[in-house]
Amino acid sequence: MQEELEALDRNKTWDLVTLPQGRKFIGNRWVYKIKRDGNNQVERYRARLVVKGYAQKEDIDFNEIFSPVVQLNTFRVVLALCAVFDLHLEQLDVKTVFLHGDLEEEIYMLQPEGFAEIGKENLVCRLKKSLYGLKQTPRCWYKRLDSYIVSLGYNRLSADPCTYCLTYI
Repeated sequence: MQEELEALDRNKTWDLVTLPQGRKFIGNRWVYKIKRDGNNQVERYRARLVVKGYAQKEDIDFNEIFSPVVQLNTFRVVLALCAVFDLHLEQLDVKTVFLHGDLEEEIYMLQPEGFAEIGKENLVCRLKKSLYGLKQTPRCWYKRLDSYIVSLGYNRLSADPCTYCLTYI
């Protein structure tokens, strides 16, 4: 759990603030998982802080939550083109992907249980970055990834918003 909190701190996920009058906070909980290797041996124990997103109220805690995914036909076409033209295909995995999205809404969360800062127990976390469990987390990540890919000069296809094309002149 300490490792997870340190990662959240490095990412500047929240600021400790006094809860504004008329605002409500959202709770959180720890989710535990045992990571195993290929031989089913325990590799490590994992703890993840998850916001209780089911308590979010529409138009208060979030506005839009839609996040597109690549269409299956697009994926098939890319694989077919790679096979026909003998192209090399790469993939990537972004660790803690949902923690990199920037929040637009003001969301307040209780400090993680057992880890409240000493002398600041009465403060709440004002989230600056998305966390697992928030309804808008996938959309926040998509918007960040999309803006980065577009900044590299790629154009989003109108037929599939998760497919980009780089045009050489």
